[in-house]
Amino acid sequence: MDGGGIFTHGAPGDEISLLLARIPAGWFLMGCDAGQDNEKPVHRVWVDEFRLAANQVTNEDYARFVRTTSASSPPFGNDPALNPPQQPVVGVSWHEANHYCEWLTAESGTKFRLPTEAEWERAARGGREDALFPWGDAPPQSLPEYAERCARHWKHGPEPVRCGDPNAFGLYNMCDNVHEWCSDWYAAGYYAISPERNPQGPETGERRSSRGGSWRHHVKMSRCAARSSIPPNLQYADYGFRVACDAAPV
Repeated sequence: MDGGGIFTHGAPGDEISLLLARIPAGWFLMGCDAGQDNEKPVHRVWVDEFRLAANQVTNEDYARFVRTTSASSPPFGNDPALNPPQQPVVGVSWHEANHYCEWLTAESGTKFRLPTEAEWERAARGGREDALFPWGDAPPQSLPEYAERCARHWKHGPEPVRCGDPNAFGLYNMCDNVHEWCSDWYAAGYYAISPERNPQGPETGERRSSRGGSWRHHVKMSRCAARSSIPPNLQYADYGFRVACDAAPV
């Protein structure tokens, strides 16, 4: 597969199928002067080319992982508002999300992982580093489909993946639906000491970084630069993840 596209691996009927977007290498301005203190200072960052799943890992995806490993089912697996196959899996701890990436690596022969915070923000911006949101600076509530999506899906749980429009890199739900785990440890003041190229986050910490909006929040969509974090063992009903890899799978 050259660049992005659909990556499929496994036996028919039980294969792993991922829609991967190619995120080109480049510089971007990370952070937001108008945001919270942990988003400052705005700083110039280089991110190498990588691939990112176009959507969050679904309940169907995660069920395949549970069937073939000793992993536990998510704690909300019996909740009809949270368990439809094409909704993002939720209630997955950082450790479980990382285990999923390790399993996918072993199954496919391609090194999958969680994205770094820098990769996630670069991807969410879709090349628009001066905009608050993937679509620009207009507040989420002003979007034509916002009220409908809230009424139809976000009252009691997330919506199926790939709802709404993708950003310029072909990524869906980057700033809405569920918070997404990143690989980094979290530190509020990390931007002041962050390296220019491919920052990986602090070496240690007590909380893992996460990005993106949440169906549980009053405002359902986050800014591209907005940061969040929780301890890596927690399992919340609005926490999921998507996978990344360095190079095009073969």
